[in-house]
Amino acid sequence: MTEAHERKKQPEIVRRALLDCAAQISQEQGLPAVTLQAVADAAHVTKGGLLHHFPNKQALVQAVFHDLLKQLDTQIDLLLEDDPESYGRFTRAYIRAFANAESEGACNWNALPLSSHTDPEMKAMWSEWYASRLARHAESDAGPELGIARYAADGLWLAGLLEYSGVEATGHDALIEQLISLTRKKQT
Repeated sequence: MTEAHERKKQPEIVRRALLDCAAQISQEQGLPAVTLQAVADAAHVTKGGLLHHFPNKQALVQAVFHDLLKQLDTQIDLLLEDDPESYGRFTRAYIRAFANAESEGACNWNALPLSSHTDPEMKAMWSEWYASRLARHAESDAGPELGIARYAADGLWLAGLLEYSGVEATGHDALIEQLISLTRKKQT
């Protein structure tokens, strides 16, 4: 009788690989290319192994979107720690997080965030995330000028994503700095 080699199960590593592969496929080929088989193949697991973690494509895509929100939270939290000025701190971190995502070619910020506009569950996830962050930072980040700066940052990110911004890299950086300047208290 021989003893077969048994691979140690590492569900968290497998789940992480599935999320990363789904995000990468989405970034490189678009959301329609994110099929269960394509993700399973890219992560080197069986389709059944993928289904153990995610019962269907919708659950997988929503998990990737949730993971993106966690990554955004982490990035914003790091930026918040480095900002000593209270007024507008969240808005500056928000602007910089989205500017960094675009400038670094962050692999995940493409079809998935866009799909949040058409998928009701992901739209709700985004709305809840955004509302909870604004509520958490209401004392330091209320006011129309800060809202305008966040919405403008969203527009710059979307324009870059859709490749129609028409702004050179140096112009883009100047726009980001102009948005950041909107988040500073005016000296009277």
